[in-house]
Amino acid sequence: MKNNIRKLLAILLCAALLIGGTACSNSGGPDGEGQAAAKQDGAAEGTAPEEIPFAPAFPADTAAAINVAGHYSNFEALEAEFDRFNEYYPNVELSYTYLDNYNGTIEVVLSSAEAPDIFFSYPWMLEREDLKSVIETAEDLSDPSLGMNLSCVQEKLLYRDAAGRIPILPVFCTTYGMLVNEAIFEKEGLEVPKTYDELLSVCEALQKAGYPSPMMGYNRNSFLLLPLSFPYFCAEIQGNGKALQDLNALAPGAGEYARDALRLTADFIGRGFIDREACDALENDYQAVILRFFEGDVPMMLATGGTVSGTEKRESMSDAYAANPFPYSYHPVPSTAEGGYFLNQLSMGFSVNSNSKNLDMTNEFMRFLTRTEELSRMAQIKRMVTPCRDMSFDGVYASFGALSGGHVIYQSDVGLEDEPDKQMRRAGTRICDGSMTVDEAVAAFGTFTD
Repeated sequence: MKNNIRKLLAILLCAALLIGGTACSNSGGPDGEGQAAAKQDGAAEGTAPEEIPFAPAFPADTAAAINVAGHYSNFEALEAEFDRFNEYYPNVELSYTYLDNYNGTIEVVLSSAEAPDIFFSYPWMLEREDLKSVIETAEDLSDPSLGMNLSCVQEKLLYRDAAGRIPILPVFCTTYGMLVNEAIFEKEGLEVPKTYDELLSVCEALQKAGYPSPMMGYNRNSFLLLPLSFPYFCAEIQGNGKALQDLNALAPGAGEYARDALRLTADFIGRGFIDREACDALENDYQAVILRFFEGDVPMMLATGGTVSGTEKRESMSDAYAANPFPYSYHPVPSTAEGGYFLNQLSMGFSVNSNSKNLDMTNEFMRFLTRTEELSRMAQIKRMVTPCRDMSFDGVYASFGALSGGHVIYQSDVGLEDEPDKQMRRAGTRICDGSMTVDEAVAAFGTFTD
């Protein structure tokens, strides 16, 4: 196997920045969202055409080197694809480089002598003027001469730039929901709630059974009830052109469109089913949340799919879970009388550096990767949602596969830009921490700075 994992330390990148004299922005983050997508009608997409098996375009002894740069500290799912690609091309060396402060360094790294051949990319990059050169560097994957099988990907996840190019191959998708300790529900004779009233009833029953915090979630630095309120908010504004226009422009009074979702936030947090102090004791919204859930006494843990992706790997890191393992699953948070929502959004994609010194073999690797078999395999290993039309959900996500119709929402269909998205999160955070009422948060919408 000819692959390796490398870390490019921050100190080296800082040196490169000083030498190159190039200024980079540190704003934004890997979880930011942009909405310059090609819009499609309908909530579900049809089955992709039958795929042709991968056929190598070059001799098996072709030698080359391909480097992928990103912000994951480790990337086992990609390593597995390296191994599979080496079965066709044993002399191709594939490597992965971790970039510290990815958003602030990717632009300068792409212009350096050590520029990667493939780099992580996100829809929100299409909105950012300071990252314009990054997107312009990306190859147009819709170019027919490249032979990419983009038809295997859900069309609503194929984002286009202003010129109509597709610079991003969707690799992982994510959503919002709650981790459920199935052993607790079985012990207490309860069913996982599917409506908001059922959620309230279940929380009340769990409290009476001795669970002081039937539900937990992220600490005060995050919008605790985001998995409950944000999908509901997106469902409320989807298809409302005036709402979208006002929200994206942060027009005066735009906060009114968020009122119902913020009222839902206030209603649930006010019922005392969440121990805020216990949540605020969590050091971060990833490993600390997972390990706390694995203690085994939390019935429901609010989390994003990005957090869920780290659960399997951390089962062995939890002494409590190792001693007393229990079945768990991930579910939509029911926010209405009809249930919750599957808000499907692109979590991360790959872009090809059009200036790659190994462009032909890089495109060959991307052509190999752009198939249902490979993309779904990566999603399964990473425990994320596949971007493919043929959606085979990891077992932990099975309940999301049961949703359909208006309860399946694509972030690209909603059309909400990054700034109103942030405003919604900040408004919700203030309601959760008790520093604002719904009326105050609605009035302040558009003015939050942190």
